Amino acid sequence: MDKLKETKNMIGEIFLEIGEAIDSGQFGSQSRIGITTLGSEHGVENVIKGAEKAQKENKDLKVVLIGPKVDTALEIAESYTEDDMHRKMEELLETDEIDACITMHYTFPIGVATVGKAITPGLGRDIYLATTTGTASTNRVEAMIKNTLYGIITAKAMGIENPSVGILNLDGSRQVESALKKLSANGYKINFGESARAEGGCVMRGNDLLSGSSDVMVTDTLTGNLMMKMLSSFTTGGNYESSGDGYGPGIGENYDKIILILSRASGVPVVTNAIRYAAKLVKGGLTVKTKEEFKKARDAGLENIINDLTKETVKSEKQITMPVKEVVTGQISGIDIMDLESAVQVLWQKAVYAESGMGCTGPIILVSEKNLAHAIGILKKNNFVATEAEDC
Repeated sequence: MDKLKETKNMIGEIFLEIGEAIDSGQFGSQSRIGITTLGSEHGVENVIKGAEKAQKENKDLKVVLIGPKVDTALEIAESYTEDDMHRKMEELLETDEIDACITMHYTFPIGVATVGKAITPGLGRDIYLATTTGTASTNRVEAMIKNTLYGIITAKAMGIENPSVGILNLDGSRQVESALKKLSANGYKINFGESARAEGGCVMRGNDLLSGSSDVMVTDTLTGNLMMKMLSSFTTGGNYESSGDGYGPGIGENYDKIILILSRASGVPVVTNAIRYAAKLVKGGLTVKTKEEFKKARDAGLENIINDLTKETVKSEKQITMPVKEVVTGQISGIDIMDLESAVQVLWQKAVYAESGMGCTGPIILVSEKNLAHAIGILKKNNFVATEAEDC
């Protein structure tokens, strides 16, 4: 009789779990989240521990490691170099074998930037830093306007229906404020936050960043990257990021993959949190939200607002024909963001195929390995870069 009672109790618990899963909309919708394991400053084991913890604590989650074979119960897609890992990651995303992936040191195309999720050290509030890696545009004001959309999209995918938005008090913030208020008046309603300082307003001070006065904090990417690093390693001295959910998903108007970025300094807790972040974004329909929000913003005149702000800075340049496209794996860093597209044009003019991108320490030019030394020479001669190509 005791065994019969035990069996009945077990069956009852199973049905209860099924009922709860159906109520939450998670029944039969297990998210498959990939994570690359090479590249961490704390070793492969650091990433694996974070992944195992995330898997153990989330029944609706399946973690797939992308990297060398190791002793773990987690599924592994074997790869043995960082380039191979990224190729495998992209393949798994293209074939829908994983829903999202987390990686380090990944180059997004211009137009895509990531929204980090941090925890304020004072009050423990979640804030979305828009943005923390990548670049939405080579024009600073345009980038921050788009960063606002990226932050709103991410917050909404995470379940915040009407996120409050603050603009960090940086160069260009008043232009961004004016543009966003026009966009809001035209029909794309933005819930502007209020500074906790006596002056109020939606332009935020450093104090607001620490207290989390708004759900979304808009900034330029390099400032956002610095803020993310400081907030995530605030208690550790800097070499181990222990707090927050990482540098977040790459967002772009026509970007249809969910790829999140981790710092090489991310510790076990951040690895675990980043996997949870990715799973929530999948369930929240991040790519669908991106299309929806951009359509609303364009219907409200986004393009005209940006054109009005940037038309004075557009220079008329002779049209230069793009050389034959090549595989570009050689990186050249040390180029100012404002000179990035001009640098690409100079290389094209010399028949060197090049692309612009954003690396882990800032803007980069991508060229083929065979053209790397030649391209550096051209850029040095034209005063775009003073140092050799660097691997960050």
